Amino acid sequence: MPQDPTVSVVIPVRDDAVPLAACLRALAAQSRPADEIVVVDNASTDDSAAVARATGARVVFCGERGIPAAAATGYDAAQGDLILRLDADSLPAPGWIASMVDALADPEVDAVTAGAVFYDGPERQRRPMAWAFLGTYTAFAFPALGHAPLWGSNMAFRRAAWENVRDRVHLDPRLHDDLDLAFHLGEDHRIRIVSGRHMRVSSRTVRPRRFAKSFSRGMGTVFAHWPREIPPLRWARRLGRRR
Repeated sequence: MPQDPTVSVVIPVRDDAVPLAACLRALAAQSRPADEIVVVDNASTDDSAAVARATGARVVFCGERGIPAAAATGYDAAQGDLILRLDADSLPAPGWIASMVDALADPEVDAVTAGAVFYDGPERQRRPMAWAFLGTYTAFAFPALGHAPLWGSNMAFRRAAWENVRDRVHLDPRLHDDLDLAFHLGEDHRIRIVSGRHMRVSSRTVRPRRFAKSFSRGMGTVFAHWPREIPPLRWARRLGRRR
């Protein structure tokens, strides 16, 4: 790991021109700028790609539908030592990139993830709703993984770690790419949850129909790794490695 690692920010998009423009403006205001921004156009029908190119981002095309394929395409295209991932409707604070780079300065850690607050919805409920959503996700994912999960709206990992698991990740659009990646990275790499208030995201994730769909995909992602990754077996393997 270089002392001053290069950073690639990857953003999968599909018909996200409006939120993407705001996300890219926030990335342009970072105290520690990215060395490159990779926008993955997942066959958009709007001008998402044009919006990205207008800001100097590198656009790569992914014709295979779904976030898992789009995210993997972006990670493969990334040239930085560190790969940071967020969504088109994410709004990173000016210190976001710097905070993720600092977290990965620990040589024992290969991937990090952090929380967020909502920037829309009832103002008094934005913070508690975000905590409840992410707390539910972590409570669901931790027993299945045996370690911290990753959250695609705010995460980062070493490119070398991605290359180690690239051939094992699932590209099924019905699965959650971040949870799937956590299954594979967690086998041989340490994932850590870091603190900090560096990200704001849309509350559309917690709308009833979308939340139900998200939960269903979460369950599908867990079951896609069974029977090999049934929790008692996975936990036992992890304990054996530590010894």
